[in-house]
Amino acid sequence: MSDNIDNDLVPRDGAEVQDGDTGKPAECGGGCCRARGAEPRCKLHSHNWLADIPGGYADSEWVEVTFKNTRKGYYKNSNHIPLEPGDIVAVEATPGHDIGTVTLTGILVEMRMKRNKLTERNERRTRREKTEMEEVRRVFRKARPADLERYEEARARENDTMIRARRIAADLGLNMKIGDVEYQGDGNKAIFYYISDERVDFRQLIKVLAETFKVRIEMKQIGARQEAGRIGGIGPCGRPLCCSVWMSNFVSVATSAARHQDLSLNPQKLAGQCAKLKCCLNFEVDTYVESSRGLPEKNVRLETVDGTFFHFKTDVLKREITYSSDKNVAANLVTISAARAREIIAMNQRGEKPDSLIAAADRKEPVKAAFGDILGDDDLTRFDKKKKKRRNKGAKAKAGSEETTENNAQQPTEQPKRPKKKKRPAKDKDGNGGTPQASAPAES
Repeated sequence: MSDNIDNDLVPRDGAEVQDGDTGKPAECGGGCCRARGAEPRCKLHSHNWLADIPGGYADSEWVEVTFKNTRKGYYKNSNHIPLEPGDIVAVEATPGHDIGTVTLTGILVEMRMKRNKLTERNERRTRREKTEMEEVRRVFRKARPADLERYEEARARENDTMIRARRIAADLGLNMKIGDVEYQGDGNKAIFYYISDERVDFRQLIKVLAETFKVRIEMKQIGARQEAGRIGGIGPCGRPLCCSVWMSNFVSVATSAARHQDLSLNPQKLAGQCAKLKCCLNFEVDTYVESSRGLPEKNVRLETVDGTFFHFKTDVLKREITYSSDKNVAANLVTISAARAREIIAMNQRGEKPDSLIAAADRKEPVKAAFGDILGDDDLTRFDKKKKKRRNKGAKAKAGSEETTENNAQQPTEQPKRPKKKKRPAKDKDGNGGTPQASAPAES
């Protein structure tokens, strides 16, 4: 193996991963959020809650620097450069230098190093941890425009390098998937992140990659959960994936977590986007385990005078158990409390049988509601009555005139009757007609 080759294997999927080893790209550690004018809320962001406390808590030579692909490191600021979270710095690397973003300063960095077992005074250290602590790396300077320009040129080659590396791995017949490529800030080193279900002998691959790209090669194996956290997505709950938002380490998930919560063992529902069991199965399993303590076993039968009852389902949080009179079919379901179930089991052990699963004190007779028909809303013939249609006066008058015109058109026309003539009085003997006058009285 040539001198420009560096093998660095990380734990396989399911092993414990230290803080900052998984998740979103390093740009989410504070740089891009501050560029948008917003407070960083990504999982790589570290809130310095000791920053405004007096007493020298902000004085420390160590700083926390985040890179791409959630890679995080601790560097010593031996030159006492005034640094704040969000500053882009050039730090020491092997070989050359790397470009990263400062995410945390002050004594809180030393506390985090102690939690991650990176203290110098720790006697019981693994070989890898001891090698890392012997190589104390320093912060060179704040990134200059020339450093940033070179860094952007190196990042522009990452996508093309990843595609070509996949083709080379396929030609060599290796059962592995190269998920991402990260170039060092000065472009002298490239980290290849790959996924594989089995151990891969990639010595020939490293030689071919080193000859092709003329850089130092480092291979890092990641799991399916780490890849899903780096890519991101939306879960079945409608929220972003937990592994890409706030989870920084992965704990193994077993099917027993689903059994404790009475979930159906359906792989399509229990598996996440990484094809592994969902991490959220571990969120509430402790609560279910605590609540399930003291519950009777599921295979216990309850003997009563009415018959034998079998377990049907259990509500762990309510501590209620439902029993069925048939073992295979849900029939005559009765729900009782866990205390009542234990009481019946104790009676059966003594050879006694209760009258019913439900205690006499808990039986509630159904209350019949007494009500009367006050408004007649319950009359069966209430819809048979025809309601008179109301019309407006204008519409009614118009309809009446139209009916009259129609009737007149249908009836035959009649001649108007002539008025009757008055009879004239008859003429007298003298031939005088007209109105009879009163005759004068005769003279004597």
